[in-house]
Amino acid sequence: MPLDPQIKAILDLLAQSGTPSLASGTPEQARAAFRFTTVDMRDPSTLAPVGSVENTQIDGPGGEIPIRIYRPQTMTATTPTIVFFHGGGFVIGDLDTHDDAGRLLCHDIEAVVVSVDYRLAPEHRFPAGFDDCLAATHWVAANVATLGGDATRIAVAGDSAGGNLAAAVAIDARVAGPRLAAQLLIYPAVDFHPDSDHPSRIENAEGFFLTQADMEWFREKYLTDAEMLDPRASVLHVEDLSGLPPAVVGVAEFDPLRDEGEAYAKKLADAGVQTVLHRFAGLVHGFYGMGVLSPAAADAVRTLNGDFKKILG
Repeated sequence: MPLDPQIKAILDLLAQSGTPSLASGTPEQARAAFRFTTVDMRDPSTLAPVGSVENTQIDGPGGEIPIRIYRPQTMTATTPTIVFFHGGGFVIGDLDTHDDAGRLLCHDIEAVVVSVDYRLAPEHRFPAGFDDCLAATHWVAANVATLGGDATRIAVAGDSAGGNLAAAVAIDARVAGPRLAAQLLIYPAVDFHPDSDHPSRIENAEGFFLTQADMEWFREKYLTDAEMLDPRASVLHVEDLSGLPPAVVGVAEFDPLRDEGEAYAKKLADAGVQTVLHRFAGLVHGFYGMGVLSPAAADAVRTLNGDFKKILG
């Protein structure tokens, strides 16, 4: 299928503007550029309505972790709680850049969403971000009575790097707890193994928002060569995925990460994990935040959120 016309127009505009790639600058420059496109250019009127938003901090392994709690307009005794980890290659992104994602999850699924501002590389390299996300998930479980209230309906979710973190937290929680009800993995990065062969990384290496050069830049800031093999990073290479919570996995046709996301979904299903996989034709990496610009992206978000809501009951 051809590239979605609305998204193509955005990509053409970016190409014509001469905007430098993320990999050509410093982490500080990349963070500022990402905030400009996701926060400064955002129309607040397009954000999904929620009942309330609370900013607070919790104790973490490296100090206090900022979190943002979204509560739906209607709460019941069975309201689920979702721990959300933002994307950004483990280097960029924060609570504000993914405020739209937190609100969408809260609104569409009628869940409490706890968005986690985990530590970023290169100032805090692997496994700092994972450790923060794991600590936040344990905090949610310990405080679920004041959040969604239902300890049997705690889930994790994330996009891109956040999808990696959500998958890794779900694997750790399988043994150490807390018991998770579901996981939503949106175009997740799940394989840093140097010998891996994923054709989508070549097919979609340039011109589709996330580039191969960007991914290599992110990886170098986050992981050493030895850490690329760590199962908390390359979750695709975890030998046994049985016993994990049901998963909804969404990938985009024109995304370098497409094939590894699909491979992870297949490995989950082969291990007996209830898994729903969607490949969204015509879309690119980052579509979860493009719904206001592209009807096709908005449809994809509704599909993923709808499936996730079904799994959460």
